[in-house]
Amino acid sequence: MTDKPYGVDPPARPVLRRSLGVIDGIAIAASSTAATTSIGIGLGVTAGVVGLHLPAIMLLAFLPVLGIAGAYTRLNRVEPNAGNGYVWVGRSLNPWLGFMVGWVSIVATIAFLAYTTAVTGSALIQLAGDAGIHSLGGLALDPGSTAQTTLLGLAVLLAVTLTAVTGVRTAARLQTWLLVFEYVVLLGFCGYGIVTGPHAFSLSWFNPFGIPSATALAQGLLLSVFCYWGFEAAFTVTEEVRDPRDASRAGLITLVTMVLLFLLGSVAFQRVLSEEELAGHGAEGLAFFGERLASQPLAALPLVALMFSAVASLQAGVIPTARGMFAMSRDRTLGPVWSRVSPRYGTPAAGTVLIGALAAAVAALALVIPRLADMIMATVNAVGIIVALSYALTALAAAVRFRGLLREDWRQGLRAVVAPVLSAAALLCLGGYLCWSFYTSTDHLEISPDNGWFLLLTPLVMIASGLVAAAWAKWVRRSPYFRTGTGTDADAPRLLATH
Repeated sequence: MTDKPYGVDPPARPVLRRSLGVIDGIAIAASSTAATTSIGIGLGVTAGVVGLHLPAIMLLAFLPVLGIAGAYTRLNRVEPNAGNGYVWVGRSLNPWLGFMVGWVSIVATIAFLAYTTAVTGSALIQLAGDAGIHSLGGLALDPGSTAQTTLLGLAVLLAVTLTAVTGVRTAARLQTWLLVFEYVVLLGFCGYGIVTGPHAFSLSWFNPFGIPSATALAQGLLLSVFCYWGFEAAFTVTEEVRDPRDASRAGLITLVTMVLLFLLGSVAFQRVLSEEELAGHGAEGLAFFGERLASQPLAALPLVALMFSAVASLQAGVIPTARGMFAMSRDRTLGPVWSRVSPRYGTPAAGTVLIGALAAAVAALALVIPRLADMIMATVNAVGIIVALSYALTALAAAVRFRGLLREDWRQGLRAVVAPVLSAAALLCLGGYLCWSFYTSTDHLEISPDNGWFLLLTPLVMIASGLVAAAWAKWVRRSPYFRTGTGTDADAPRLLATH
């Protein structure tokens, strides 16, 4: 096996087709963030932790995520790459850490796809119930059944995977129309809920000091960071946009849109629903919200929006993950199948299909958790810790790469170095505290979303698998990434100043 860098001859380097603009990037990033799903499901889960302080926790979580977004934007400006964090962390910090960022992002997204598969199936079954269909072939349909929702969601996952194969432009157009419908429904129902809700508005909703405990604050923040997760999907298609700066614009526009939607949704939910109703309806929260505001068939519109969000989120999860694995395969840290570009569609078609297959396999394995709500809570907690780690390392890579700006321009240095470091520190402390609280919350291991050791073991297994995969890439594949991925680009600050 040779140690020659992969694709040292430029024509041999796999290239993706450039066909996207800033609107397409927004559609992909917004679909990946899935505001409707986060509002419909995430708000109820988070309310079960922080009570009636959803607006406060959403605003508080936005601050470090905004610092992370700034880091992504600056790094993308000087080195646009489909691998983004994997490449930037590997170059500026350490290749092992860079590989870990790429790996855990892939594993976390596959886990997210598995749970979104069940959410999609749940929304479809709820819609069938609203249409008067409560059984099929003698089987009673249950939107809370992990088995039923997963099997139905798998059919949808297959369809959106095939759509993603045929071209990212086609997928982005589909996601744009789905988003338009979702946001019109969200704005209409949430606006109406804010005006007519029976529960009085209170400024205490925006007070984070009213959250019951430090553990509740930490877990609530992590759940909220998870809600913002996905804005960086805009950067995974940076090699497919006509201007790499459009990827940065799309990511920031998406993030600002998300915080406004989350604030609107959290205030509306708390105006319409009591704390017990918020925390007690889990995956069916948005449907319950709609039923409190309107009668059928209008009450079904939020549920249709949730279904559209879940479908778009499935597709948006497949697309950036396939691009991340494309970049890793290009560096020979993963096998060659992931960097095969379809001559017909200009996409990593084989890798996209494999991502869908892996997500389907994980969704099937999740059937060991009997209830959909349990599956959601277990997945969100695990992925939240992983997302916090990945974001923090990328922010630190930006701080290291642009550290020269502290001497050259202190204002730029504050934005490019200090803000990312503070954001990274906040997320690392948050994740560390939550891990400690999980560890000390029990004295035995049990496969349950209420068991701290299980919640801690899940992200640890994700990280451990990354170490094994990195060792294989370095010593078996002999990837040049582990030799050339280190070091700081000394020209980065000057390049930044020229844009």
